Amino acid sequence: MTATATRVRAAGRHAVPNPTLASAFHPRHNALNLIRLLLATNVAVVHACFLGFGHQPHLGETELGALAVDAFFVLSGFLVVRSWSRLGSLPRYLWHRVLRILPGFWVCMLGTAFVVAPVLAVLEGRAAGSVFSGPQSSLSYLASNAALFMRQFGIAGLPGEGGNPDVVNGSLWTLFYEACCYLLVAGLGVAGLLGRRRRVVPVLIVVLWFCTVAAEAGHNPLGSTYMLRFGLVFLLGAAGWLFAGRIPVDGRLALGSAVVVLASTLMLHDYRALGAPAFAYLCLYAVVRLPVPWEPRSDLSYGMYVWHWPIAQILVALGLARFTHVPFVLLTLALTAGVAVVSWRFVEKPALGLKNAFGGVRRG
Repeated sequence: MTATATRVRAAGRHAVPNPTLASAFHPRHNALNLIRLLLATNVAVVHACFLGFGHQPHLGETELGALAVDAFFVLSGFLVVRSWSRLGSLPRYLWHRVLRILPGFWVCMLGTAFVVAPVLAVLEGRAAGSVFSGPQSSLSYLASNAALFMRQFGIAGLPGEGGNPDVVNGSLWTLFYEACCYLLVAGLGVAGLLGRRRRVVPVLIVVLWFCTVAAEAGHNPLGSTYMLRFGLVFLLGAAGWLFAGRIPVDGRLALGSAVVVLASTLMLHDYRALGAPAFAYLCLYAVVRLPVPWEPRSDLSYGMYVWHWPIAQILVALGLARFTHVPFVLLTLALTAGVAVVSWRFVEKPALGLKNAFGGVRRG
């Protein structure tokens, strides 16, 4: 046996096993920003198709937009539990979460109430000031929705014909459930269930998964379909961080997960009843294995997500949907990207700059 062959065999005996999620994840060099931007763009495309042409693309029984939103919640679970593990107190954790979600939301609400709604009114031949009076006014829109839970979707019957209230911005409703998941993490953390007793989290996941299977069969024991949906995928992402040292990063597992997710979407009304864990694994695998040819300098995902709907509504009111799918969708994306840049530069980034206003991070 040659010396080279001997070295090869020795290397084989000491080969490095598949990396885990913990060893593969780098806090600064990963695909998170790119993935979130792609997911927000996916949701914008889906909603532009719906608003402009009355349909949404599906994968089997599942809307592509729903898959993108679920992926957002998986990644959020992973990142938010990581944030809890790094911060030293409940108040600091809650402060970080408030800065992440509320400033951009409030500015979007103000822009929708004081800019988008008057523009839509003018385009429908009404006075711009008409949106500020009546039971479904811009002012009541702000008052009803300021705490994240969307109680009023339309403003003064806009957009729509015949005074029938519709949805001025239909992309904001999921933010309430995102905030609920933030509070769930806070509760679990205070109870010590994100540390040494973190094995409780998989138990909660099993319970929610069982409820999802029951809901697929027509019996939802929790009552709230959205809390069940988002709670399950969020906790799967959270478990990804809590057990990152035990989760292998394996291309074969990713391929098998993709097959399970595809089969779930084709066979079931709610793919999560079978494919939720596989879907979460695919999302986390992409974070550490997706090539990143371009690293976004600005985090435009939030702005893309909250602003695309009202922008598409204005374009529909202008009659631009007549230019068919591709031009309409591209124009929606281009305008939304511009607004997202402004939102990041002048709202979200300055707000996030206040994260450590009350002291630095205690834990590494």
